[in-house]
Amino acid sequence: MIDTLQNKGIIPNGNYELIELKGGTTSGRVYLIVGEEKFILKYDQPIGIGIVDHFYNTYGTIYLFPRVYAVDMEEGWILYEYTDGTTHTNRGQKSEWMKILVTRVLNQYKPSDPQAPWGRVGGEPRSAWSDFNRKSLEYAYENVGDLLSNEDYSRMESFVEELAMYDANELKYYLHGDTGVHNFVFQNECLAGVIDPSPMVGPILYDFTYAFCSSPDDLTVEALLSSFELLESVQMETSRLIKEVVFQLYTRIGICKQAHPHDLDAYLEAWAYWRGLLDACQKTTVSQGDLNV
Repeated sequence: MIDTLQNKGIIPNGNYELIELKGGTTSGRVYLIVGEEKFILKYDQPIGIGIVDHFYNTYGTIYLFPRVYAVDMEEGWILYEYTDGTTHTNRGQKSEWMKILVTRVLNQYKPSDPQAPWGRVGGEPRSAWSDFNRKSLEYAYENVGDLLSNEDYSRMESFVEELAMYDANELKYYLHGDTGVHNFVFQNECLAGVIDPSPMVGPILYDFTYAFCSSPDDLTVEALLSSFELLESVQMETSRLIKEVVFQLYTRIGICKQAHPHDLDAYLEAWAYWRGLLDACQKTTVSQGDLNV
């Protein structure tokens, strides 16, 4: 493969090593090509390669997304830029990297085709965003099991139905779809790259709340509001924003129990915090008031 890439002039001549990257949740096989320069080579089903290629080309001006060097749909591979740094660790304060994500990525998103179905590109189409939320809740409930109470689940069901009232006003955007710290590359505690998209059609708020809840640290209302105030093209009351975050947190706990059990205790502490905030919201107005950004 390295010979092929060199013969086609895609990568410079020289000695390279091909290292398979293990772990993570990305589909297909991923390799690091190491030499004078570094590249990422990914093999997958042609339809998956095409979806990723289309996403990266759509957002070629966003510097946090890697640049695509070559793609072969028939052979099922894509070669793109390697971003140096670490994922998960050495990420600094959540409020800081969330600000970069919002201003450099989320605010650059483009509207999707109005006729495109909601949900994952290439996945099961959804007629409304609330349908996607219902499916997410069902999946999360199976994973959560008895970790959280039936009362918590019932509350999430009521949130899904309450948030469904906004379906008619939801705008469709072309999203990364997997904006979590596992797909964020950090350099010197600064967000330097966003990799491995799972493109989807949805509201911008999905990628925002997914990112915010993707790590258990600094899950505070202060960190939330400091990032949300930078999010353009999104307007909502604080009470709704909190419900959106709590719903996302519930689904995240379901994922965490299966994939990241070492984070579970911290997430459960965050869950108690946000449940308390919800209870307080029912008794009085949130001290920060309503947000209109």
